[in-house]
Amino acid sequence: MRPAGRGSAVADGRFWLRAALACLYAGIGAVHLARPDLLMPIMPAWVPEPCLVILATGLCEIAGAAALLGRRLRRAAAIGLALYAVCVYPANLKHALDHITVPGIPDSWWYHGPRLAFQPVLVWAALWAGGLVDWPVKGSPRA
Repeated sequence: MRPAGRGSAVADGRFWLRAALACLYAGIGAVHLARPDLLMPIMPAWVPEPCLVILATGLCEIAGAAALLGRRLRRAAAIGLALYAVCVYPANLKHALDHITVPGIPDSWWYHGPRLAFQPVLVWAALWAGGLVDWPVKGSPRA
């Protein structure tokens, strides 16, 4: 998991961010698989086979989380999770703008505003944790 011999703050930061993202995406993926019915109302009407898409994205989230922790597939996982964060934005927008009630999630702009604003941060986090970008730390060691 953590590269041997790298004790820098940047390497440590990448390691802990990968671990946090893996937990986040594995948990969200598990919800997609266990309760796809909870997410059906927020799926845009133009998405074909929405239940199948929810289940498939749950599997992708779990696979991406696991791969992010390894070395061999880390970069591919980072790209996949970053793309995933972009692709779910329409569902997040629909959830917010249509005031759709999902059990356990508040229907308030105190929730939706930060969630929508944070989505680009998730894209960056996956790419940085996976060693694909160095910003904001120029010359930092790659993961």
